[in-house]
Amino acid sequence: MDIYSIVFLIIISLIFSAFFSGMEIAFVSANKLKVEVDKKSGGYGAKLLSGLIKSESRFISTMLVGNNIALVIYGIAFSYLFLELLPERLYSEWLRLITQTVITSIIILIFAEFMPKALIRINPNKTLIFFAIPVQFFYYLLYPVIFITIKAGEFILNKLFNVQLSKEGKVFDIIDIDNYIKEFGDFNIQHQQPSTEMQIFRNAIEFPTTKLRECMIPRTEIIAVEENNDVETVRAKLHETGLSKIITYKDNIDNITGYVHAFDFFKNPKTLGSIIRPIMLVTETMHANKLLKSFIQQRKSIAIVVDEFGGTSGLITIEDVIEEIFGEIDDEYDVTDTVEKVFSKNEFVFSARLEIDYLNETYNLKLPESEDYETLGGLIVNHHGSIPENGQEIKINGFAFKIIQVSETRIEQVHLKLKEKQSDEPE
Repeated sequence: MDIYSIVFLIIISLIFSAFFSGMEIAFVSANKLKVEVDKKSGGYGAKLLSGLIKSESRFISTMLVGNNIALVIYGIAFSYLFLELLPERLYSEWLRLITQTVITSIIILIFAEFMPKALIRINPNKTLIFFAIPVQFFYYLLYPVIFITIKAGEFILNKLFNVQLSKEGKVFDIIDIDNYIKEFGDFNIQHQQPSTEMQIFRNAIEFPTTKLRECMIPRTEIIAVEENNDVETVRAKLHETGLSKIITYKDNIDNITGYVHAFDFFKNPKTLGSIIRPIMLVTETMHANKLLKSFIQQRKSIAIVVDEFGGTSGLITIEDVIEEIFGEIDDEYDVTDTVEKVFSKNEFVFSARLEIDYLNETYNLKLPESEDYETLGGLIVNHHGSIPENGQEIKINGFAFKIIQVSETRIEQVHLKLKEKQSDEPE
């Protein structure tokens, strides 16, 4: 074999090694749900890959066996090349072995490992689909070797280590859906905002981890009446607020006795106590999906949220829970009393009750988020340690907050100004 044939064989084996290494990392990095979606859309490459994805061990084994064969051929060819270029008499056996090992390892690591894997990880799904036919070809070509290898491995694991291998196929879970939405979701290119459909999907994924304190109506905004009020007073209150249900309490808001429904007033009750209905009590840390299930099972639509000490923390309805998935649902009685004024790209006036995640998504502000607070006012109070005075300025992570309206119990409105450096960052 002449030197040109040896070099050609080395290059071919190097290309095949790079191919098998790249396909292995592409398979590991690819979004498998995207492949299934492309298959349903009629993609030929995705149809070929779909069958292989259902048997991950066979796919990986194919790539490993193919890579090992390529590396063996590469090593043998390189040994011949080394002998042709550097005669055996010029080097000792150990020096020749060390030199050959170092040179071949460097070439393999650069051209058959690092470079293909780095390039393919940029878009593994497209790479897999593009090479679907060659991958399928090598899968069937090496199938006898793969079958023997897998069976031998299963036998050793089962008999020697008593490991029971699962035979279940690939099942997509909520993490796969979340990754698919993040990677392939329909985003607004200018502001990187997800479309309405994608946002609903995201909300649905995050819904099981949403706690009631994140979506409840806070204690200070609960509309309630004392249970010893007369019927006409409560009827007028319902008419004034447009509510269909109103909370009743005894002595103070921490002693909730139930609620009354507007429908019950058609029965012409003599006293308010005769139409008071029992109300569910739930904790702040309860998850929204569990409450929704309880609402459906018990045919209820309203509950009182209590804190760790048993005091009233807030109120939550089935509408509030559903809004965590579909967004705000306004009816003819909903009045928007929050303030959102934009003076420039780095200067705003907001109601302090606006939620941090809403402001970040709507105005791309990148305000710091935490489980310790939900609203803009909560962020300021959490950082400051108390309710600041009117006109006071507070700086938090490059954000300058000026309190322009405050009550004894909470912040009402805030003037927000961003640093020029932060506002000039690409959105």
